[in-house]
Amino acid sequence: MTGPSTPAPTDPQSTSDSQASGDPYAPYASGDPYAPYASAASHGPYAPQGRYGSAEASGPTFGDRLHVTDPERRAAATPRVLLFALLTGLLTAWLLYDGVGANLLICGAAAAAVAGVVARAAGRRIRPWTVVWSLLALALLAVPACWDAGWPALLASGCALGLASLALHGGRRWSGVLLALPALLWQLVPGVGWIWDAMEGRPLPGRGRIVPVLKALAVAAVLLTVFGLLFASADAGMADLLAGLRPSIDVHQLPLRGLLFALGALTALGFAHIAAGPRRWDRLAVRPGRERRRLEWALPLVALNLMFGAFAVIQAVVVLGGADALLSNTGMSRSEYARQGFWQLSVITVLTLVVVAVARRWAPRTTPGDRRLARILLGLLCLLALVVVASALGRMWFYVDASGLTRLRLWVLVVEIWLGVVFLLLITAGLTRGTGWLPRAVVLSGMLTVAVYGLMGPDAIVAEQNVARYERSQQIDLRNVRELSADAVPALDRLPEPQRTCALQLIRVDLDQDVRPWYAAGASAPRARGILAERPLVQGPARGRGPCEQAGLLSEGRW
Repeated sequence: MTGPSTPAPTDPQSTSDSQASGDPYAPYASGDPYAPYASAASHGPYAPQGRYGSAEASGPTFGDRLHVTDPERRAAATPRVLLFALLTGLLTAWLLYDGVGANLLICGAAAAAVAGVVARAAGRRIRPWTVVWSLLALALLAVPACWDAGWPALLASGCALGLASLALHGGRRWSGVLLALPALLWQLVPGVGWIWDAMEGRPLPGRGRIVPVLKALAVAAVLLTVFGLLFASADAGMADLLAGLRPSIDVHQLPLRGLLFALGALTALGFAHIAAGPRRWDRLAVRPGRERRRLEWALPLVALNLMFGAFAVIQAVVVLGGADALLSNTGMSRSEYARQGFWQLSVITVLTLVVVAVARRWAPRTTPGDRRLARILLGLLCLLALVVVASALGRMWFYVDASGLTRLRLWVLVVEIWLGVVFLLLITAGLTRGTGWLPRAVVLSGMLTVAVYGLMGPDAIVAEQNVARYERSQQIDLRNVRELSADAVPALDRLPEPQRTCALQLIRVDLDQDVRPWYAAGASAPRARGILAERPLVQGPARGRGPCEQAGLLSEGRW
């Protein structure tokens, strides 16, 4: 979304760049007063002095740098915005008190409607990336409506808030995309000030008619309360009648409902404040690192590439048939080898991304040869990092096949796959001329990963893998499935007794105690209740071994 069209920037190059990239802030621009900070790598206080020199000037302060992100204008708040925000707060307090399900999608749509009203009043237009971020946010909010597991719903909800903020802010550079994701957090208080300033001193429509009615209602309430208490104490029949008319209010619910009301209203006001005039985070100048000499920059990377290459050779030997010799030399079993290596390789994958980011910042870039060397060494490191990712995934898959799948193992598998996608994006960026697409592509890949992870039902997948493993090898670690949510019931129902009863005991207890309405629970809960009603669990004996002991539930801890 963007604002109404205004005169284009005076810089023709800036104009062509914004049009080519679909800059969501181009319609706001009327001659950029902050142009000296927009391209710090080529001019301004951060311009490099010589090939390996550094800038003499200290540069603008943090306040000055933040000031360049201020919007050129911001639409004024209206009473209708305040009314819609209060209604969103009431809707949130009513629906979200009982739990999270389809109600989260309803409350999210209400907050989005408030932002849409403000954006339309501000004259902003919908851009393609706004549609992408908005649809993906809605998909994330649909996760609690589909499944009952809590952790994927919490993760999806947080990511949906970030994507909604990004959709309203826009952004295409690293600073614009990454700073827009959490920007709602520091828009909550300004949103209240924005609506307060607009409402302060504003004449109330129909004040001459509304105020007398409110006064009359207040006086009537006082009179009815006083005389009602007296009549109730004087006559039992009157007391019974008044007790039936008195609204039923659970005082214990008020604090949480009040908190939910404030959260819903503040969130709606925060989004509306962004829609009225978003900060232009893309303008925030990022100070480039001082480029290093070729030797001091390239030598560490060459050494690291050699180490990664040695690891790749060893993995090739293992794949081609040298695993037995390697295991005999180390004295480890296959399961121990897989379990020990996965976590270290996952840490290596993350650290490699950090190394690539730091090395890219300090890379020599003055001559074409410098830039070519940087692309070769960093591209080779990213390519070898894919070998690390593949090795980590192979080891985890081997361990899952031997010991079963858990929530944690599934999550780290998904994260490791996403890290591999990030490395592929980095390699692609190194092979292309322009990299302006990279920040949004990385965020898009991460949010798609979270959406797919949530919508595929992690608990259902964990249960399905463990049940399939039991059907294949007659082995199952019931601790991996006993604490899953109702999402796992259809798969666990295929187990024979007593494994079935042991696996479903805790889930049935949770379902019996769960009295949430339909809008506050996932769609899997009714399905699970139907399965357990059709095939009740076998009652364990009053004395002797229970179902889990009969099933041989192991006592060792799980990792």
